[in-house]
Amino acid sequence: MILKIKNMATSRCKTFVKEQLNKLGIYNITVELGEVELNENISEEKIQLLNIALKSADLEIIEDKRTHLIKEIKAAVYDLINHFDDLPKPNYSEYISQKVNFNYTHISSTFSKEQGISIEKYIIEQRIERVKELLVYTDLGLTDISFKLNFSSVAHLSNQFKKVTGLTPSFFREQAARIKTVN
Repeated sequence: MILKIKNMATSRCKTFVKEQLNKLGIYNITVELGEVELNENISEEKIQLLNIALKSADLEIIEDKRTHLIKEIKAAVYDLINHFDDLPKPNYSEYISQKVNFNYTHISSTFSKEQGISIEKYIIEQRIERVKELLVYTDLGLTDISFKLNFSSVAHLSNQFKKVTGLTPSFFREQAARIKTVN
C-alpha cells in the first residue's frame, strides 16, 4: 500500500511520518519524500488517525481517485444494507452505479483490483455483518432478520452466514449471549 503525503519536503518530515506510523503499530515501512510504502494494507481507522497526526505538522494524506471511488462504493453498500430496512432493496449494481456516477463494469473492476474481492462478495460480507449485529443486539428471529435484509429465505440467510462465518446463525447468537452474560 502506498500513501502520498502532501507537503512532505524534508528529512524531518520523513522522521515525523515514520514516528507517527510507529505509534500506530506500523513498522514495516519505507518512507520517502512525499510517499510512504507499507508492506501491508492498513485499516481506514488507522489512516484517519495518521492523517489527524499529520495535519498537526501541516502534512496530509493525498487521496487518489481510485481510493475515493472505493470509499464511495463502500458508503453506497453501507446505505443499501443499513438504511433500507423493511423496504424492497433496489438492484445493487444499479444503486451503486447511480450513487458513484460510474458504470458498473468500471466500478466492479476497480473495486476488485484495489480490494482483492468482488463487490458482490463484499456486499455478502457486509450483509452478514449486519445479520450479526441484529442477532446480538436485537431479539429478532431469523425469519424477521431474513425479511428485513431481503434474503430470499431463512435457509438462504443461514447458508450465506455459514459460508462467511463457519457458524450457523443460531450457534452464533448462543455464543454471543454466553459472552454477554460472562461480562
